[in-house]
Amino acid sequence: MRPLVSVIVPIYNAAPYLQETLDSILASTYRPIEVVMVDDGSKDNSLRIAQDYCANHFECVVVAQENRGVSAARNTAIRLAKGIYILPVDADDKIADTFIQKAVEVIENNNDVRVVGCRCWMFGTVDKEWNLPQFSHARLARKNMIPATALYRKIDWERCGGYCEEEIYREDWDFWLSMMELGGTFHKLDEILFYYRISTGSRRILAKGRKKLIVKAINRRHPEYLKKYLGGPLHHHRSWSRFINFFRSETIIGNYADWETGEVIHAKRNVLRKYNGFISKQFAVPSLWRGIFYGWFCKSKAQRSYEYAKRLAGLTPTPIAYREIRYCGILRHSWYVCQESECKYTFNDLIHNKTFPHREQILQSIGRFTADLYKRGVYHQDYSGGNILFNGDGSKIEIIDLNRIKFYKKMPIKKGLQLFERLNIDKDALSILGATFAKLLGLDKDFVINHIITHRWKKHVKQGITNLYE
Repeated sequence: MRPLVSVIVPIYNAAPYLQETLDSILASTYRPIEVVMVDDGSKDNSLRIAQDYCANHFECVVVAQENRGVSAARNTAIRLAKGIYILPVDADDKIADTFIQKAVEVIENNNDVRVVGCRCWMFGTVDKEWNLPQFSHARLARKNMIPATALYRKIDWERCGGYCEEEIYREDWDFWLSMMELGGTFHKLDEILFYYRISTGSRRILAKGRKKLIVKAINRRHPEYLKKYLGGPLHHHRSWSRFINFFRSETIIGNYADWETGEVIHAKRNVLRKYNGFISKQFAVPSLWRGIFYGWFCKSKAQRSYEYAKRLAGLTPTPIAYREIRYCGILRHSWYVCQESECKYTFNDLIHNKTFPHREQILQSIGRFTADLYKRGVYHQDYSGGNILFNGDGSKIEIIDLNRIKFYKKMPIKKGLQLFERLNIDKDALSILGATFAKLLGLDKDFVINHIITHRWKKHVKQGITNLYE
């Protein structure tokens, strides 16, 4: 007995074309087939047309859902499908009567064939053959040459997780990449058996203006495939990707993919983004000489941030990943990612608001935290108001901006006192911080406070350092 083929038809406002599409499917010489239609919230009478076909053709079934996009409609249809093989057909396209029969013959007799397609004819606003390039994995990594209408196994749809329902604009290309990641290849029938309608509002035309978003989505979802066949990620000039990647090297440590995604919360020299509970820091592109230095002789700021955060577990937001991009060994781009901290306030918030709740308690906590850094031999060279975080009552303190940290086996006390030198604090705050720090380390309070005043912001000494504390 022949295997059942499920033809799935996502429908959205396709009333002018739907009847022509369904007629072409039902004229197929292959049986058994079923036609599973999903109306994706159409505003016209598409659903009514589909229901009429169901009433007159036992092969047809239709369900309606709220508008969620073509990928969601396809996934819904495939979940309902009973066939071993799946053939998607958009509601304004057509297939030849022998397409299904010839595609099934190929896939039934070739286990290494993952997908079967054919030559295509474009009609509507144009009338010509769609000259798609010959398939290869390297070409597929750069651009799509497999039409949306191609036959594949339902079990493979399950294995690759279905069509991506995010708005990535080229869901077909993304899906075929997922299929090819399973192994196998694409077989193209050397006949025109699929007819692709081009109209003014075609999604293919609309997608052309979204190239950057498409490239970004493909890089995020298929890094290993791109690495295997292009030597690295896809670039804006896609055909140049392999050449660029020949000179380009990329290092990713940790599990993170959304490097340039999310809400920008800081955008000066470095760019901070917040996304799904993570904070990513994109460091400024270094100068040529610094790029050479970081590329060949020294760890990058991103790498140092990640490694130091691992070493300082519990004293800083949890590190997730870092990424570096080099061209000819010269560092150009780097990122560091950590979990978003539960500490929502900075030391600056505390200093600028003398009525801050639990102010004295929080200052004492920061004094204890600073003493703990000293005991651990941790010298933060940018221990400033914006890099000290705390929660509402000061029960949790964290430090950020970790790339400028030095570690001592035994830190000199004068070096430990320098931790306070970048803090813009008044006399009262200084008294609480200094007293707490001194008590925990068994030091004289006056010695600690006087030393901080004397050495804080040394460049201001000639101007009268004591004025800074009034």
